[in-house]
Amino acid sequence: MLHSMSTTVEPSSERSAAEVNEEIRALWLRSGGTLSVEQRAEYQRLVMEWASATPESATAA
Repeated sequence: MLHSMSTTVEPSSERSAAEVNEEIRALWLRSGGTLSVEQRAEYQRLVMEWASATPESATAA
C-alpha cells in the first residue's frame, strides 16, 4: 500500500500555547529587544506555533 507524504510542517512535539509563549519571551529577552534576521525567522516560526496551539475560543474573542 502506498502512503502519500504530507507537505505541511508539523512541530516535533505538541506544546501548549503557554510553553511557546515562554520561548517567545525568552527570545526577546536574549535579543535585548532587537531581533537579528535569524532571530526574526525564529520569532515568526514561534508565533505560528503559538497560534496553532491557542484554543479556538481564545482566538475568536
